[in-house]
Amino acid sequence: MSFSKWQGSNRSRKGKSADKPVTKQVEGRNISESLEETTSSIKDLLGGSDDFIVHSFQIFGQHGAVLFYFTDITDHVVINNTILKPLKYGPPHIDVESIPLHALRDTLLEDTLYHSEGFAERNISILIDSLLRGQSVVVIDGLNEAIVIETRKISQRSIEQPATEQVIRGAREGFIESLGTNISLLRYRLQTPDFRVKSMQIGTKTKSKVAVCYMEGITNPGIVQEVNKRLSTIDIDAVLDAGYLEQFIEDNHWSPFPQIQYTERPDKVVANLLEGRVAIMVDGSPMALIVPTVFSQFYQTVEDYTERYVLMSAIRMSRLVALIFSLVFPSLYVAIISFNPELIPTEFAVAVAGGRAGVPFPAVIEVLVIEISMEVLREATIRLPQQVGGALSIVGVLVIGQAAVAAGFSSPITVVIIALTTIGSFATPAYNAALALRILRFPLIILAGVFGLYGVMVGLILITNHLLSLKSFGVPYLSPFVPGNVQGMRDLLTRGPLWKMKNRPSFLHTQDITRLGDNMIDQVDHASNNIMSSTHPNGEKGR
Repeated sequence: MSFSKWQGSNRSRKGKSADKPVTKQVEGRNISESLEETTSSIKDLLGGSDDFIVHSFQIFGQHGAVLFYFTDITDHVVINNTILKPLKYGPPHIDVESIPLHALRDTLLEDTLYHSEGFAERNISILIDSLLRGQSVVVIDGLNEAIVIETRKISQRSIEQPATEQVIRGAREGFIESLGTNISLLRYRLQTPDFRVKSMQIGTKTKSKVAVCYMEGITNPGIVQEVNKRLSTIDIDAVLDAGYLEQFIEDNHWSPFPQIQYTERPDKVVANLLEGRVAIMVDGSPMALIVPTVFSQFYQTVEDYTERYVLMSAIRMSRLVALIFSLVFPSLYVAIISFNPELIPTEFAVAVAGGRAGVPFPAVIEVLVIEISMEVLREATIRLPQQVGGALSIVGVLVIGQAAVAAGFSSPITVVIIALTTIGSFATPAYNAALALRILRFPLIILAGVFGLYGVMVGLILITNHLLSLKSFGVPYLSPFVPGNVQGMRDLLTRGPLWKMKNRPSFLHTQDITRLGDNMIDQVDHASNNIMSSTHPNGEKGR
């Protein structure tokens, strides 16, 4: 058939049920008692697929039945041993020949099937959805209800260390694409009845299962209600990753700064749940979304809390300096070189001038070109195969940079500035926050090239003002710095001792604000107990 003929025939079918989605065609319809009619209806809707199995058999050798399932997403061992075998032979303690038809359904569910997850259903649209999720459906002649049994089995990768959030001291487990496995990783760490998981389906085509996790008695109920409200209003045909939901539920869609944190570490999710936040997970995605989110979370890591606070406070400060460094360093260089060279020491100014002697471009153009080249090189390194990517990064840093300097295309100091800036951006743990800072570098460089240090200050003021205006699910983005909170300051720029952080973050307005017991001195004051003065086994005091 030619395209024009197909197009014409397609127009002639407009308005008919064949143009509607399958679930819309059968919405509200129930199966009939006729096995042949029900089988024909289901086969018309799903029978065109080669992986769709329609197996006819006899229940107890006297009732006609048909088993439906998709072979590639079901467990054949479960189908053969827990469904077909007991349905064909029947339970040994019941006289199957004397079972009346009206009691057959209850007998199958309660006494015959070797499976705990089975139920009866008569709505065809629900049966179709169950089949597409990997469940098996048994239709019996003479009954107006089918039996749905859980037989889903999806191949999945093993639990491994997260590739994007590696730590030296901490757990080595990361989420995978299976939602059930991810929830089990959380249950393993939260063995408390207060842990709640609420599920919903989003996506008219994919019907992706979305789980909302929180701690009952800790998390503010208003946050949970707001999360459910935003998720329930999403009307999209497919949700293939948690990032789809993130773009719908964030407060400010035009801000470069992320207002929702994502992670693939179960221990990080558990720590945030215990603080009073909500985690959102999607079946098929190894990333969990955490809300509400504040800016300080993007330069903190799990390792900050597993090591001693003095050491990790210094590391966190260096991480924060690298974050600020990666944002303002190129623009400061452009502003000083172009407008205020008197701020540079004389010896260093002579060296910089000598390096820029043969460069034909102004500093702002030079920095922009090298910065864009570095971004392209970084993107190419990420997209290339792993075996080639490492070699390309080394070649890009050493060979291309040296060749640019030798050709007079760039000065050595510019290459050093951009290299240090790139290293600083790598020190930011959160990729989405580092990406926002990388993007904001370019307008700051342009402002510095046009207005000098005044332009840099105006750009920083605009960025700060924007950060002050942001909120994440009603929580100010710069909390606990603005609005100020003394307790929260202990875990902002530095990390205070765990025994000093007695309360949960105040900006989350949790129901249970304390996370430490009252006998704090007994928990940590061990130096005053002299071990040598303890009692020896013979009853004498140590001297």
